[in-house]
Amino acid sequence: MTGVPASAEGGQGRPAPGGKLGAAAVNQASNWNIANILTMMRLVLVPAFVMLLLQDGGYDPAWRAWAWAAFAVAMITDVFDGHLARTYNLVTDFGKIADPIADKAIMAAGLISLSALGDLPWWVTGVILFRELGITLMRFWVIRHGVIPASRGGKMKTLAQGTAVGMYVLALTGPLATLRFWVMGVAVLLTVLTGLDYVRQAIVLRRRGLAAERDGAERIS
Repeated sequence: MTGVPASAEGGQGRPAPGGKLGAAAVNQASNWNIANILTMMRLVLVPAFVMLLLQDGGYDPAWRAWAWAAFAVAMITDVFDGHLARTYNLVTDFGKIADPIADKAIMAAGLISLSALGDLPWWVTGVILFRELGITLMRFWVIRHGVIPASRGGKMKTLAQGTAVGMYVLALTGPLATLRFWVMGVAVLLTVLTGLDYVRQAIVLRRRGLAAERDGAERIS
């Protein structure tokens, strides 16, 4: 992640250590920084992941293992680019747009591909994608009133989704195949609960914002 306060489930950036050195890092930040490069790598991995997963009809264990590796690398870069951006203030307009797109793209690609192969019910994919798209649109709806803060539940949801999709990508059998069913169940539950919580926060934030605007207008008049 490269600093997306309004559309990603991550925190605000913090000043880089080092005084003048930190200020210089902010002034010199460009699109070609390590955080953005990791984000772009994640975008490139999306089609590569899909091609690997669907090779030989999508049921070859070896190809699915390679697909899992691509998916795992994409999820790991999501953690590292966020850490680098927050630590060294490598925040750019490109990163603000590309990072949430990359986050949603890799997850959507995994869910849709798995449902197309018949490994995952379409309703699961629908619930997760509807939530992700809905929350993103809702953040833009209330952005003039403030930013919905990141929640621990949102981070747990992301971890559960990534773990569950990764387990479904692998050709698991026996107890592990049963375990992934329950992990996905937890992911869906967290998806719904955190989505409802974000809706509540958005409504409260908008009401407070409108009330503040009315108070300001009354003082001026």
